[in-house]
Amino acid sequence: MTNRTIKAWYLVHKWTSLACTIFLLMLCVTGLPLIFHDEIDAASGNNKALKALSAGTPLKTYDEIVATAVAMFPGERPLFMSWDDDRPVVNVTTGPEARVGADQMHITAFDLRTAEAVGDLNGGGVMDFLLTLHVDMFLGLPGKLFLGFMGVLFFVSIVSGAVVYAPFMRRLKFGTVRVSRSKRVRWLDLHNLLGIVTLMWLSVVGLTGVINTLSEPLVDVWRRDQLAELTAAYQGLPPVPVERFGSLQRAVATARAAAPGMEPQFVAFPGVRFTSEHHYAVWLRGGTPATNRIFRPTLIDAQTGELTASRRMPWYMLALRLSQPLHFGDYGGLPLKLLWGLLDIAAIVVLISGLYLWLGKRRVSLEARLRELRRGGEPDGAWVPAE
Repeated sequence: MTNRTIKAWYLVHKWTSLACTIFLLMLCVTGLPLIFHDEIDAASGNNKALKALSAGTPLKTYDEIVATAVAMFPGERPLFMSWDDDRPVVNVTTGPEARVGADQMHITAFDLRTAEAVGDLNGGGVMDFLLTLHVDMFLGLPGKLFLGFMGVLFFVSIVSGAVVYAPFMRRLKFGTVRVSRSKRVRWLDLHNLLGIVTLMWLSVVGLTGVINTLSEPLVDVWRRDQLAELTAAYQGLPPVPVERFGSLQRAVATARAAAPGMEPQFVAFPGVRFTSEHHYAVWLRGGTPATNRIFRPTLIDAQTGELTASRRMPWYMLALRLSQPLHFGDYGGLPLKLLWGLLDIAAIVVLISGLYLWLGKRRVSLEARLRELRRGGEPDGAWVPAE
């Protein structure tokens, strides 16, 4: 590698890292508790324990559950219903209108066997604050897109750092941390070691984070593309009023019959972003561990209960769906979450050590830094800070 090439890659690594480090540090710090959000939510006690009932207890209909939820919040209408993975519980979201912000929604968990409310999922606590800060910094879509751009810079800094790492380690064994040298050299070796060891994880988490920031634009593309095509026959018709919504129980049964082997994950009621003004969108997922992250939207006419269309997600929606659990390690149980947590801590050390190294060498010339790279990590004694 020529001196000019090393210099170019080094400058790319330096400035992309500096541009995104503070924001990436915020994302890593807030992301650490979010990895364990299920465990923290369970420990918080927001969900009531379910009553002990016989195994043969019949389930209430989804229409009864929705009626109970709407009665709890007069003046509101149903927006979504979702299913718990491991309990006979459904979560119903209501709001004053079809398109409202999260702060105007009410999300309540119901026992399917009794139609009793067993949990308030409206958030508002520390975890909700951390999630909003992590997702968009309380700035909505502009905040998401900004963090997505920071994620792109982060990925560029990872790639450029890996390129610069090769000449730096030419005369050192892999994993070397020169504990007998100055504090700066020790931090430099630790920064390089943790960076190269977590290279793949940092790349995966960074890129999935970028994809997640594009969730709203991707859903809008899906609405303009696939949803508009599937519901073309309904164009120009007035929206279906809430009082004319047909049976949700029938709609879910029709959707399941159209996709054998798949289970409902959530239902979007007519008018919300994930469906049209005339349909229940029953989002089904695969019934096996290998397919339960793959969704299939099935559109059911909200008035007649008849099947309108059922189609696999396009590639960009599939990428979005798969990136969400991968970003937080939320698909392999607690062991994988613990691994994600350790790697997140390692990433925090990488970021902090990078800041420390930059602050400690601001008066060092670029030529001196490049000489260090060419010497395989051996710095010039004239500019290494003393202990």
